[in-house]
Amino acid sequence: MRTFLCTLFLVPLSLLVSCSRQETRVLFGHQDDVVYGSDWQRLADSAYADTRSCIYDVTGQWPDLIGFDLGGIELCHARNLDSVPFSRMLEECRRQFERGGKVTLSWHARNPLTGGNSWDTTPCLAQIIDPDTDVHDTMQVWIERAAAFIAQVAALQTQPEQLIVRLWHEHSGNWFWWGREAGSAQDYIALWHWTRNYMNILGINALYAYSPDKLTLYPDDAEGAYRETLEWYPGDEYVDIIGTDCYHFGGAEGINDYLARAHRQLDAAARLAAERHKKLAFTETGNEAIRCPNWYTQVLLPLCREYPLMYVHVWRNAWDIPQHFFIPDSQHTEAQDFIQFLHKL
Repeated sequence: MRTFLCTLFLVPLSLLVSCSRQETRVLFGHQDDVVYGSDWQRLADSAYADTRSCIYDVTGQWPDLIGFDLGGIELCHARNLDSVPFSRMLEECRRQFERGGKVTLSWHARNPLTGGNSWDTTPCLAQIIDPDTDVHDTMQVWIERAAAFIAQVAALQTQPEQLIVRLWHEHSGNWFWWGREAGSAQDYIALWHWTRNYMNILGINALYAYSPDKLTLYPDDAEGAYRETLEWYPGDEYVDIIGTDCYHFGGAEGINDYLARAHRQLDAAARLAAERHKKLAFTETGNEAIRCPNWYTQVLLPLCREYPLMYVHVWRNAWDIPQHFFIPDSQHTEAQDFIQFLHKL
């Protein structure tokens, strides 16, 4: 079937004997850091003479890592699901690479069966990977469009390994159409292979990250977490980074729950990464509105020191949703704690 591409603007460490603490610092990332913040936005299509950054506003330093999402690229939209123009995304990726930083791309694709958003969990995974269905043809077009844009980003790199592509994230939950209740592990792995193979066809130079979230399929112990992480793993030839997503909900009362989940998930990811000789990352985390005092130095920093992480990435500071932010601005009471965290990271 002929397809069309849209035109775009240009286990704890003590158990992991072979996995020692890295000598270099853990990189810190923030979603959409340079396109908007809690009280500002630069979402026009036109280029800006300079770049503003949530992290730079607080620390005077540029972010090590910036995250962007491709949701909307599959429909040839000019802007992603968070109103970021894809033309602007390309420009900011170029600037980030030229500063020597890294970029991570995720993709909240729409449900190709219903046309609903990523959170439309109408089961469709088995149909998507069946080559005799119309929805398979739709997904092929969507993968081609996403890959074409990713190829443009990859071409802007000025150093090796600056681009990280995080495919089909948080599949272990049940909130996305590619989640565990949408199909089998075999279906999910087939989608991963299909997507990655097309990236290879275009010769895209990137690292690829695998990032489950909550691990509840098997018993609530270390072996259960590891079994689930491994069961849905796409394979060594498809993955460069093994990570996990885990958020802290609430304030100080949520610390124990967060640390228990984070340790369980990071232990499983660290074990698999050590066994398969892959990089390890905390691919998404955060405490929305930083409701837990000293969260960065007292909660997140010890986790980052316990595991040999390549990077830790927190979510965005929405300019249009009050209290939806994950790093403090310069006037916030947690600003100094955040600065200390980055200094000690």
